Amino acid sequence: MKVRQITPSVYEVSLGVVNTFLINHDELTLIDTGSEGSTHQLIQAVEKIGRVPKDIQHILITHCHADHTGGLAALQKACDATTYMHPTDAALVQQGQVLRPLTPAPGLLNKGLFQAFIAKSPSEIEPASIDREVTDSEILEIAGGLRAIHAPGHCAGQLVFFWPQEGGVLFAADTASNIGWLQPSIAYEDYQLGLRSLRKLTMYQFEVACFGHGKAIKKNAVNQFRLKWLK
Repeated sequence: MKVRQITPSVYEVSLGVVNTFLINHDELTLIDTGSEGSTHQLIQAVEKIGRVPKDIQHILITHCHADHTGGLAALQKACDATTYMHPTDAALVQQGQVLRPLTPAPGLLNKGLFQAFIAKSPSEIEPASIDREVTDSEILEIAGGLRAIHAPGHCAGQLVFFWPQEGGVLFAADTASNIGWLQPSIAYEDYQLGLRSLRKLTMYQFEVACFGHGKAIKKNAVNQFRLKWLK
């Protein structure tokens, strides 16, 4: 587990191959919970920034895949937080079923990475409760205002979160990755829909982009998105 400060209030918590995020802005907000067994590491991360688990008031889940939701049920037992999710994926998480069919993005590298890291991904997690279902463009009264953006493609119920403070921070989930360079995700339920979602994100003004996989872009992030996907 590694904790990296991205902006004055945003921390990236690296849990091996997946990242989760903390917004330390009055109340503490967690975005995604990592895989099953991640709870102890997340608690350590919270303590590392000077807070305690009970300070977590909000848990935002970007999408249903096990590397983002596997730790949810256990973490809910450690804090008294409200959990938010898009209804399309919330239905699966509440049943403990978290994987629809995926296909690799175009390219031989993606096919290889898909076989190595995604083809055998868990399809089940411990069922977890979702307190509030969130739809596209909804403004959540969290951290001074967070906009939820429905961004399907990689996953039908995927949400991206846009925080306009501190230069504008986009929590891009798995709409894209930044492992070595900015690129689409390795796998999709619908690749063309995923590209449309990426173009949709370029409408927002964000200096910083945070990803489920790969390093955050800390400067001119929206310009990089526009150069990549508005061709």
